[in-house]
Amino acid sequence: MKTIFSILLSICLLNSFSTLAQQPNIIFIFADDLGYGEIGCYGQQKIETPNLDALAAKGKKFTSFYSGTSVCAPSRASLMTGLHTGHTPIRGNKQFAPEGQTPLPESTKTFANYLQQNGYATATFGKWGMGFNQNSGDPNKKGFDLFYGYNDQALAHDFFPPYLWNNHNKVDLSINKTYDSIYSAALIHQQAVQYIKEQGNKPFFMYLSYTLPHGDVIGPHDSLYNYYKQKFNEQPLTGNALRTRAHNMKPEAYPHAQFAAMVGRLDLYVGEIVKAIKEKGLAENTLIIFSSDNGPHKENGGDPEFFNSNGIYRGIKRDLYEGGMRVPFIAYWPTKIKPAVVTQPAALWDMYPTFLELAKIPVSEKIDGISIVPLLLFNKGKQKLHEHFYWEFHENDGRQAVRWGKWKGVRLGVSKNENAPIELYNLNNDPSEQKNVAGKFPEVVKIIEQLMKQEHVFHPDWPLLSSEIKN
Repeated sequence: MKTIFSILLSICLLNSFSTLAQQPNIIFIFADDLGYGEIGCYGQQKIETPNLDALAAKGKKFTSFYSGTSVCAPSRASLMTGLHTGHTPIRGNKQFAPEGQTPLPESTKTFANYLQQNGYATATFGKWGMGFNQNSGDPNKKGFDLFYGYNDQALAHDFFPPYLWNNHNKVDLSINKTYDSIYSAALIHQQAVQYIKEQGNKPFFMYLSYTLPHGDVIGPHDSLYNYYKQKFNEQPLTGNALRTRAHNMKPEAYPHAQFAAMVGRLDLYVGEIVKAIKEKGLAENTLIIFSSDNGPHKENGGDPEFFNSNGIYRGIKRDLYEGGMRVPFIAYWPTKIKPAVVTQPAALWDMYPTFLELAKIPVSEKIDGISIVPLLLFNKGKQKLHEHFYWEFHENDGRQAVRWGKWKGVRLGVSKNENAPIELYNLNNDPSEQKNVAGKFPEVVKIIEQLMKQEHVFHPDWPLLSSEIKN
């Protein structure tokens, strides 16, 4: 016999899903190298982010959301495939001729493929980094009707690039020579806003992958830049501190001011996306999610220490400590999502089944992700939980990490010694990962070690462990 609680829960779920009779529009906004603590609603004190703060106040703010890993391409592959980095076909930022990074294989079907096949208009703007024009990872082959932006994420570090791509057509920007030239972030954003304005009755999915605030820390010397330049009273860089960067343009003498302006522009762009949705009359049936691909950077002008970019967490981009992977995650849907703070852990690979469930499309691929629709739509819904989370990183001598409940295990240098000691942290009382308690809990270390062995599946293109690497 069903309990009263289960009956009430079933009624709640039926009533809620009855309101999803219409397939929703979904906008996934992805920042590039934005740290957990770099926006106001997550504790930032020096940079103002009113639009993102408003989204968090009116929607759900997750405090334990994890990226795919701690660097760009494999994290994005986790998003697209629903797989963690022990299973993804892309596990690093390896360049691939003639342009871009290792492509998604022909056999890989992304969630966008399924959305497209089931009636969605699909578009992606900004940074792709998972395949070049006409190869197996071409975004037009991976479920997107429209692609506008960078195929090559290395080129995406240049905010005044010589060209972008509009599907298979090159957008010539060869006039770019100075900070007064065509700023790619603004151009890409304008295309995204225009796309929203042109939508009709068909549901749409938009993957808006901004390159902000990734380095190089360069940008227009606009009102935002001048505001922070005055606010910080920053001493200008001189001499050898000014490194030559994109297109041999003069580097920023005031990198703190420019970095703050980059985050500020990102916030402004998010506000304009929300405004466009409201003006189009689509707010009631549009879910907007905002997150980041990994932790904060210190590349070419980035200064996570000055901005306290990782908050209380240890590590930055390329670290498998919390600061390298715990990222902002905000979900906003005024008619469906009630304001709340969510502490339940979730990860980027959960987006694949989440998007498909929202669109009423069954998941037919074998994936690691778990739909978080209950977490998003129901404050007390029945959310299936991950037994554990797994990450690996293929640079800096190889790294692995596991979160199992309150426990976090990190193993460094696995490409040189796959049996290197495992560091163990209790995230409940040590979220900053300062006290390695591996010696006190050997039985937990054994479980973590077993999970690392279980979740890492060898890939010939991505050897990680010392036994997999040919001398």
